[in-house]
Amino acid sequence: MKLASMRNVLKAKGLTRYDAPPDIKGRERPDRAMRITEAVAEKYLRVLTAYEYNPVVAGHNPDSAMTLVVSHRQVVARDANVVLLRFESEDGAALPEWHPGSHLDFHLPSGLRRQYSLCGDPSDRHGYSVAVRRIPDGGGGSVEMHALEPGSSVTVRGPRNGFPFVGEGSALFVAGGIGITPILAMVRAARELGMDWQFVYSGRSRESMPFLDEIETFDTSRVFIRPDDEFGLPSSTDLLERAVPGGAVYCCGPTPMLESVRRGFASSPAAALHFERFGAPPVLDGREFEVQLVSTGEVLTVPADESALSVIKDRLPGVGYSCQQGFCGTCRVKVLAGKAEHRENRLTDTEQQDEMLICVSRSEGGRLVLDL
Repeated sequence: MKLASMRNVLKAKGLTRYDAPPDIKGRERPDRAMRITEAVAEKYLRVLTAYEYNPVVAGHNPDSAMTLVVSHRQVVARDANVVLLRFESEDGAALPEWHPGSHLDFHLPSGLRRQYSLCGDPSDRHGYSVAVRRIPDGGGGSVEMHALEPGSSVTVRGPRNGFPFVGEGSALFVAGGIGITPILAMVRAARELGMDWQFVYSGRSRESMPFLDEIETFDTSRVFIRPDDEFGLPSSTDLLERAVPGGAVYCCGPTPMLESVRRGFASSPAAALHFERFGAPPVLDGREFEVQLVSTGEVLTVPADESALSVIKDRLPGVGYSCQQGFCGTCRVKVLAGKAEHRENRLTDTEQQDEMLICVSRSEGGRLVLDL
């Protein structure tokens, strides 16, 4: 609201200034403190309302939905189970910028929401690329992504970055399987920046590991490709032996790999650890509790080492979820009774009073009644 408009509103309400009460003889007197306060407030409002909202300055809102169209589809693993999909805007307009480590939220036609890391070129503002491994029993998202063909349209939100890359100093990059997607963008950036870097890439077999054709062209003194069927399952030493003293470690892959790197990190010469997890994290310090589903009245037991989501989706396969780590908000549900133990930072304090994310949060008591 402009300052002049605010003054008109105040005037209409009879609040154009602060009046001090009369003195003991009934005479009006100025209140110097309130006049000073009013002057300061007026100056502040003048500064505050001097500029209109400018979306160019404010930047892209990652919560805004965009409709993108598949412009290219390419198989990028020798076993044909990983496809690279490129998405462009419907009118060819430039897309919001992104940085290595970013991902997109895909709202698929079936209603599923899934997140996939960007693995293309951040300087290419006319297309986003993601690589997806087809997992037949993985909940349906990857199967639906694989079914997309050039011309197919999807709704996306983002880009968001929960795995930021610091483009300076030294770094070891560790990728496992499809965890290569955010790591590859980082490795490319490190090469362009002239950083001191090392790269360890693990997978079940060479046939299953995407982007090998490109990665095999990198400096072989900096890259170690170690398929499990050739070298065995990697230990933390295998994964971290190339860590650069005082540098950073960036790791993305399956949960066992992440846990191995986390356990071995303290013994490495590196100084910082950054990682992104694909799939649900292990439940730590959990207690058994119950959830009651309002739709059926059923009471389900959530074991101490499982999430409420994992138990509920066995009974309700269509329940919404995506990241399984407490930051996307897809699995948000109303808590009608009981008190949730919140293990996320996505919801506000007000929202946490009667909502929870069932992928990570638990119960403070014995039973939660959920609006499911």
